[in-house]
Amino acid sequence: MNRSAHEAAKLISKALVSASNRSIPTTRSWNPSLEQTLHQLGCRNSLNPLLVARVIDPFLLDHHSLALGFFNWASQQPGFSHTSVSYQSLLKSLSLSRQFNSVENILKQVKTHRIILDSSIYRSVITSLIIGKKTQNAFFVLSEVNDLIREIGPEICNSLLAALASDGYVELAQKLFDKMCVRGIRVNTIGFGVFIGKFCRVSELNMTLDLLDKVRSSGSVINGSVVALLVVNGLCRVSRLSEALLVLDELRGRDCKPDFMAYWILAEAFRVAGELSETEAVLKKKRKLGVAPRANDYRDILFGLISERRIQESKELGEVIIGGNFPIEEDVLNALIGSVSATYADSAVLFCKSMIDKGKFPTFLTLTNLSRSLCKHDKIGEMVQIFEVLSSKDYFSDLESFNIMLSFLCKAGRVKEAYSVLQDMKRKGFYPDVLSYNSLMEACCREDLLRPAKRLWDEMFTNGCSGNLKTYNTLIQKCSESGEAEEAYHLFRQMVDKNVSPNATTYISLINGLCRERNIEDAYEVFNKSIAQDVMLAQTVLTTVISSLCNEGNFSAALKLIRGLPPKPEDSNSHVLLLQCLANAGEVGVAVEHILWVGSCSNSTTQAITKELLASLSSSLKPEPIRQILRTMQQKDFISNSINLETLCNRSFPICSPTS
Repeated sequence: MNRSAHEAAKLISKALVSASNRSIPTTRSWNPSLEQTLHQLGCRNSLNPLLVARVIDPFLLDHHSLALGFFNWASQQPGFSHTSVSYQSLLKSLSLSRQFNSVENILKQVKTHRIILDSSIYRSVITSLIIGKKTQNAFFVLSEVNDLIREIGPEICNSLLAALASDGYVELAQKLFDKMCVRGIRVNTIGFGVFIGKFCRVSELNMTLDLLDKVRSSGSVINGSVVALLVVNGLCRVSRLSEALLVLDELRGRDCKPDFMAYWILAEAFRVAGELSETEAVLKKKRKLGVAPRANDYRDILFGLISERRIQESKELGEVIIGGNFPIEEDVLNALIGSVSATYADSAVLFCKSMIDKGKFPTFLTLTNLSRSLCKHDKIGEMVQIFEVLSSKDYFSDLESFNIMLSFLCKAGRVKEAYSVLQDMKRKGFYPDVLSYNSLMEACCREDLLRPAKRLWDEMFTNGCSGNLKTYNTLIQKCSESGEAEEAYHLFRQMVDKNVSPNATTYISLINGLCRERNIEDAYEVFNKSIAQDVMLAQTVLTTVISSLCNEGNFSAALKLIRGLPPKPEDSNSHVLLLQCLANAGEVGVAVEHILWVGSCSNSTTQAITKELLASLSSSLKPEPIRQILRTMQQKDFISNSINLETLCNRSFPICSPTS
């Protein structure tokens, strides 16, 4: 391979991806055919760690299975050994795709072979582990490279400090904090704030104050008022109210002056506990010693927590701001609702209602994220209530906003309310588009309301709104399932006439319906159209079609259909399925005849089919019919006579080439 390193890397990666795409199913997993592809390229002679690295980064970064397979293949070649450059490229790919088990195995190899990696790779690995909630593993990775901790840097260390504490590993967070102090790595407000906010809940008060003293002496710059709030909030969350009251003065003496929000947290905790005299005492302190919270400080801390995915801490801080009626900017509140909604739906609803009460409104993206979360958590009533409040304030004033409400009402199965929204759109002069109709039509079909769905179809075209692929697929699938395959076939012909290209879902739904109603000739016609449209598409459809025909007992139709495509080794699944169905039906002679036909067209396909049949014996619930086929095939020299079909186990088998 006499090419430049870049050209060679590009050629190898392209060949691997193409070969993987051709496999059925397309799994991107490593297999012998990919090794054969590499052998055909003749790249072994020019193989070196730099070439491996350039193949993986950038070309296989998003194909982690191919990257790992190629890396392992290279390591098996005579005289080849990996260096830091190839290890780094692979770890980058595995980290991006969060393949944590593989990352762990590769790091063990790195340690065993004493490979020195760049600190940037450890940053990528640790960041990936934090995002994947593998914070313990991230700590252990960092611990293995203590000498690089300064190069890995304060940003990653603080991110890990916050993550460990937030995920409940407070002891590990303390160890990391101590390491950072020893190495002179400064903490920031988010890292230290989340840590101390969790630490104070499980530790003695004097130990919490010792942490603050260490930070003051280290020269780290933190927002004292924010840290004070997180400490007071942490103590109140575990009902240590007397210590929270005591710590107010201690915090102030350590340049962490509590602001009104910290005092409000403690006063509210005393109020809820029924200790009214203490509540009043805290409020007096607030008036005398507290300071007004600076909105920019909490804007920064909230955006920081959200970007670090510290969602619980974001929620708790948001509850304080909303509960105490403290100022919060609209964009911050939108970000808070959107990030919190996936995990804490009730808090997101609280934030959204508070926003609306103040005359502000969620963005379309925020409302979409919130609605999706409420549907996921089965809080449909809350979602409908928010829609009603927004409607009363004329929030829905264009097609896009109406479609958001309509689509989520449909997802929630609220067909009646969705119909009302459709009518409201029309009254306000907004003509529903294909998205509007698709949402409602799909909801009707899910609820077995086929007749209303058909009326919507008629209304669409009356209003000049053309259907798209989803529209046709929704109705074709429902008609096919409901015993109205002729209607589905009519829709299919109509979509083809209107140049809407069917996909696999269209063909499979329609052919299944036609087969159930024994309309085989139309099923043939539909399948032939799939072949004319795209042979690969037809291959995807074929297995499902064969299964449908065999379930109907129409083996002659299945044979006719499957022979409409030239046999290929990658299509062996469809042939095996047909042969198994024939065997179970006692049609051994027909099965062998089909094998002979395949052999006359493609020896390699026959070998692939035979191997699959042999392998299926050990797991089959009815092995005898398949064994009968295999005996006959053995007599015709399709299978080596050395194989004992009576005691067959699942293993590799020598296969003879079929005779003509």
